[in-house]
Amino acid sequence: MRMKVLKSEKKLCLCCMKEHDVKTVQVKEQTIFKNSNVIFDAVYFYCDVADELYGDEQQIEKNDITLKDEYRKSEGLLTSGEIESIRGKYGITQSDLCVLLGWGGKTITRYEGHQVQDKAHDSILKKIDNDPEWFLDLLIEAKNNLPEESYRKYLAIANLLYEADRDMYLRKAIEADYAKYRGNKLFQGNIELSLDKVVDVIRYFSSSLAVTGLFKVKLMKLMWYADALSYKKRGFAITGLIYLALPMGAVPVGHDSIIDLKGVPCEEVDIGESTAYHFSLSGESLFPALSEDDKEILDAVIKKLGKMSKDEIVSFMHKERAYKETAPRDVIHFKFAESLQI
Repeated sequence: MRMKVLKSEKKLCLCCMKEHDVKTVQVKEQTIFKNSNVIFDAVYFYCDVADELYGDEQQIEKNDITLKDEYRKSEGLLTSGEIESIRGKYGITQSDLCVLLGWGGKTITRYEGHQVQDKAHDSILKKIDNDPEWFLDLLIEAKNNLPEESYRKYLAIANLLYEADRDMYLRKAIEADYAKYRGNKLFQGNIELSLDKVVDVIRYFSSSLAVTGLFKVKLMKLMWYADALSYKKRGFAITGLIYLALPMGAVPVGHDSIIDLKGVPCEEVDIGESTAYHFSLSGESLFPALSEDDKEILDAVIKKLGKMSKDEIVSFMHKERAYKETAPRDVIHFKFAESLQI
């Protein structure tokens, strides 16, 4: 029998009842479980004197779980450790997760041990792992059945996970919108899209005291001017955004999603029967995605346009050759940056 020695220590051997170096070894075992042939790594003690393997209660229990985890893997099911990790991700106890799912109070305890879950329960656990929004829905439904302190704890963790998850999918959706333009240097200003830079450019404008009345229309124009000025001075834009010639001036592709990115300081403001989007960032802030040269360009745009009202900047934009020579709703080429008014 092939054995891998994990460690060796001198102690009373319960096989031969003599004191000597007892090895802890790993061996390959093969057994039939649920009509499947399962090969797994089992751990035992080995007695050199009797040339025999033996195990204590802890080893026997661990070997049984290892066997069942190998079976789970072969069937595409979550292992006991993966189920435990899902709980750890949300910081939720075994019993409270059962409350959320409407399962018996010991179900998760058994699944993290010796009982193999069925495929229906496995699918639910995978959905919990992949969908923080669904976890939040279940949590809110189960609020009255959970201790208040536990509920608040789970809610805070799930909200953070949902926010991160939502931002990841939002970024993928924006990047998908840009995929069809990839490689067109005149559309993207000779640089690939960087959503980290997009977020920091918005934050930089939002943090400047020299920028007044920063609502969405004005912000979009400031961003175009920043990218166009960068292209004019350096031969490449800052963000990689693609801008369309819309009625009120340049607007980037995916603008509605961009303002929802994590880190963008956007606040919805009710104005009569419609909603406006205001951008403001107070206090000291860092802009790790921006270089000092990027900031110099943004400062130049702020100096020229920061105090303009929405109507003034729209009017200013409409005088640009880039806007006048681009068909409505077409992409604005960066070749026009050479004739920029700033």
